[in-house]
Amino acid sequence: MITYLTGDATDPVGNEPRIICHVCNDIGGWGRGFVLAISRRWPEPEAEFRAWHRSGAGFELGQVRLVQVEESLWVANMIGQHGIRPTTDGPPIRYDAVDRGLEVVAANAIELGASLHMPRIGCGLAGGTWDRIEPLIANRLIAQGIPVTVYDLEGAPIVDHSP
Repeated sequence: MITYLTGDATDPVGNEPRIICHVCNDIGGWGRGFVLAISRRWPEPEAEFRAWHRSGAGFELGQVRLVQVEESLWVANMIGQHGIRPTTDGPPIRYDAVDRGLEVVAANAIELGASLHMPRIGCGLAGGTWDRIEPLIANRLIAQGIPVTVYDLEGAPIVDHSP
């Protein structure tokens, strides 16, 4: 079961090891959406993402890099969107890449004994729909007993591109 809370995903509840998961693009862009909240709290996730992009080493859809930002807190930079703008093929979200990324995040969560925390990943600038993302989370994380908390920022509209 996914726990839904009103709050800030960059301030996850709990004292156990925690991973904050979010979706990044595959062109190295960092500067809009949830990443701004991450960068306001910690410089490391952005710096690591930009260095990863420059290196080109494994920087592709479905890949994930965990960045430790506090003693028992990591940020998972998960590449799950192609570009930053919709095209004739549809929105930037790539559900198969999100699914592969969640599989990697799950393995890391199990190894660390961590819970997962996130906004409604893929449903903002990536243009995805929660009715497609939520089952991926259920299959990759919840099915393995990994606690997941999804945060909706107080006062902000819930962005979901469902028809």
